[in-house]
Amino acid sequence: MTGRSGRPPGESPPRLSAELDPRLLARLSRGARSFAGQVFALQASLVLLLITAAALALVFQARYDSERDARNRSLAAAEAFAHAPGLPEALDSSDPTRILQPLTEATSAAAGVDFIAVMSTNGIRYTDSRPELIGSRAGGDLSRAVSGTSFTELFRGEPANAVRSVVPVRGADGMVVGLVATGIEVQRVADVVEGQLPLLLGAAGAALLLGTAGAALVSRRLRRQTRGLGAAEMARMNEHHEAVLHAVREGVLIISADHRLLLANDEGRRLLDLPPGAEGRNVTELGLDARTTSLLLSGRVATDEVHLAGDRLLAINVRPTKPYKGRPTGSVMTLRDSTELAALSGRAEVARERLQMLYEAGVRIGTTLDVVRTAEELTEVAVPRFADFVTVELLEPVLHGDDPELAAGMHSEMRRAAMGGVRTDQPLQPVGDLIRFDVPTAPMAAALDAGQAVLAADLDAAMGWRAQDEAGTRQALEYGLHSLISVPLQARGVVLGMANFWRAAATPDAFDEEDLSFAEELGARAAVSIDNARRYTREHATAVTLQRSLLPRVLPDQSAVDAAFRYLPAKAGVGGDWFDVIPLAGTRVALIVGDVVGHGVHAAATMGRLRTAVHNFSTLDMQPDELLGHLDELIDRIDQNESAAAAGPDGDKAAAATAGEAASVTGATCLYAVYDPVSGSCTMASAGHPGPALVWPDGRVEFPELPVGLPLGVGGMPFEAVELRLPESSRLVLFTDGLLEDRDRDFDAGQVLLAETLTRPGRSPDQACGDVLDALLFPAPSDDIALLIADTRRLESDRIAEWEVPAEPAAVSRVRAASAGQLAAWGLEEIAFTAELILSELVTNAIRYGNAPIRVRMLRDRTLICEVSDASSTSPHLRYAATTDEGGRGLFLVAQYADRWGTRYTKRGKVIWAELPLTAGGEPTVPAPDLDALEDLAW
Repeated sequence: MTGRSGRPPGESPPRLSAELDPRLLARLSRGARSFAGQVFALQASLVLLLITAAALALVFQARYDSERDARNRSLAAAEAFAHAPGLPEALDSSDPTRILQPLTEATSAAAGVDFIAVMSTNGIRYTDSRPELIGSRAGGDLSRAVSGTSFTELFRGEPANAVRSVVPVRGADGMVVGLVATGIEVQRVADVVEGQLPLLLGAAGAALLLGTAGAALVSRRLRRQTRGLGAAEMARMNEHHEAVLHAVREGVLIISADHRLLLANDEGRRLLDLPPGAEGRNVTELGLDARTTSLLLSGRVATDEVHLAGDRLLAINVRPTKPYKGRPTGSVMTLRDSTELAALSGRAEVARERLQMLYEAGVRIGTTLDVVRTAEELTEVAVPRFADFVTVELLEPVLHGDDPELAAGMHSEMRRAAMGGVRTDQPLQPVGDLIRFDVPTAPMAAALDAGQAVLAADLDAAMGWRAQDEAGTRQALEYGLHSLISVPLQARGVVLGMANFWRAAATPDAFDEEDLSFAEELGARAAVSIDNARRYTREHATAVTLQRSLLPRVLPDQSAVDAAFRYLPAKAGVGGDWFDVIPLAGTRVALIVGDVVGHGVHAAATMGRLRTAVHNFSTLDMQPDELLGHLDELIDRIDQNESAAAAGPDGDKAAAATAGEAASVTGATCLYAVYDPVSGSCTMASAGHPGPALVWPDGRVEFPELPVGLPLGVGGMPFEAVELRLPESSRLVLFTDGLLEDRDRDFDAGQVLLAETLTRPGRSPDQACGDVLDALLFPAPSDDIALLIADTRRLESDRIAEWEVPAEPAAVSRVRAASAGQLAAWGLEEIAFTAELILSELVTNAIRYGNAPIRVRMLRDRTLICEVSDASSTSPHLRYAATTDEGGRGLFLVAQYADRWGTRYTKRGKVIWAELPLTAGGEPTVPAPDLDALEDLAW
């Protein structure tokens, strides 16, 4: 349901400002600031002020007239009634009210007054228009009337404010025997004035409308003439007009319809050599050549007509001016010196081409960050538009990415890195040759010595160059090489190499000084790109070395998975991708893959820090989500500490942001998975990293749904873990995003291609790694690639022994007996005593200090693993017991007899484990205790 306006009930109409077109608002704003708008505002303000003043004057005049009329009517009515015949006798009667009240009512209605009151000399009312007031005393001062004087006043009081007249009533003897008061209420007078207000306001509005319309017409005409400009803008426009007219490099003349010169700018005066005071003269009096004078007198249109003016050739254009109100039109003539323009145009074309080449040099040189390729790009830019042949020689350290300062003092020997030319049969030494500059006066040696480009305009006369290699230079001259510019390639004040620009018979013009400065600029730009490529080469090699030293070279021995890996650094720079395989307690294994945002040495170093932190946290045997949470907290704390250290003692936050940026490890992703070969469970959690690919034994490829948390060091939000049950021979494929996506392929397309590749049957993990890289590797990957493929295994059931242990001390001996029997079945009698000792200690303490249920598990793998679990979260601690302590030596014995031991927490308690070698080693460092006495030992 809508109202009459078309809006739903209750909806307020939109504001007018919201409906206005922004362009209309802009025009109104500009109009208000214009000169015409200011005039209109002034006129409208004056009209409004005058009409307002006139309206107020009329209102006050009407009020005054109404009040004066009320006074006159009131006094006339009072005088008439006071002198009425019989009034004194009626006042002298016994009941004046009965006689006079009807008369006063009739008289007040006839006279148009609001009340007529007859009173005694002391003010007591005999009659009144309000009967309830009869008998009461009238308010106000009545003494003047009592003394015989009539008066009119503006009475304010009860019962109402009124214009009141009081007249004495005289008896036959002339004495005052009573008073007559008449009046008109003030409200009635105001009502009369208000009745006239519509007419007054209407007249004022009409006058305001007419005045505003007149002001608008004046403003509109003024706006047309001033084009909406303000006073300051008009003054500024005139200044700009004068400045532009006289500063422009083209002559301008304005000729009137009667062929008189109205205006000439400075350039026009110079080109035509006009006499002083030429404005106002006829064109025939200006001393122009006959052809130019005839053109101006004819009034015809001309375009770039060449006229002779002294020793100048002027290109003249003539156009008629725009007609205005039927008046005859004049003409505008513009002229420019074509003799100067011809020379300027030639130089401008050369300069434009050189600027274009410099632009192309900035775009085309240094695209690959490869030193040799950058040198080749320099030759491609310069040939053939600047030189016929270009050779680039570089110092040996530069070619290998080393610091060129290592070759200080050895600039006389360089390796030719690139060469290009208009022909392939040039007589110059080929790429790869060692070039020597032995003669100091040769252009190359002189340029290196001076540190700036050297020009040899005529090679035939360059004796130093000819002396350097007499046979080679003779062959070059016979080939047609005739001009050379040698430019040392320098960056940061250090010489990197040499660029030589040659001209042969294909370009007969020799190099000149302008070519020299251009070649130096071109060489400077190329040198910066070569130095960037050199430094990148060095940094890339350093980063690759650091990255490979920080990554695992071989995978650790373990029985849970059969794993293989590949790591490939990016061509554009080593990143922070890493992988790891970490054996955990209970035959479990951790599979990790991660990625640090960024490239270079910092990314590699950051990767090493993260990998070390993961190794440290994994020794605590945490769940994947808990481990990622601790890693995220550690990274955030490291960033804060390093930012505070970078700020220094003064706390400069800006310096901290700049200095600490390179050390920040924010922006890393990680996927952490733990596989248990006993149960076949795989628990994994992700910190911003893509999940793994899972290949089932039947060949199906899936990408399990994995909650992807925020990257490490970004959010501080908790991570979520997912647990999968994997059958034996399942395949887990962990990777970084550089494997799947690049500039030409998105992540989803990479996933599809990866799934197709992993379906190939009968491939080992190592072979599968090769297949994946063959199918998905880009020719020049822009990001690192880390790939880890692991085939899962299961621990056979006959290698697992488990017992439920009652929470009673007598159960310890039964556990020893059961474990001894299982060890005998496994053929491990050699280590039975040690295993029984360790199990006795762990079970005894679980019974004493733990909570039920208590379980014992032995796993035979590469080592014998003894595990005791209970429902308590109390963690044991290794300590040295004093000689007076009754217990506390049990865990010390476990640590002495086991290769490794530790504690891991589960959802419902903890597991204390110990590993023993499958064969007995050397004698223990402590005496073996009586196994039956172990129940008395305590942590």
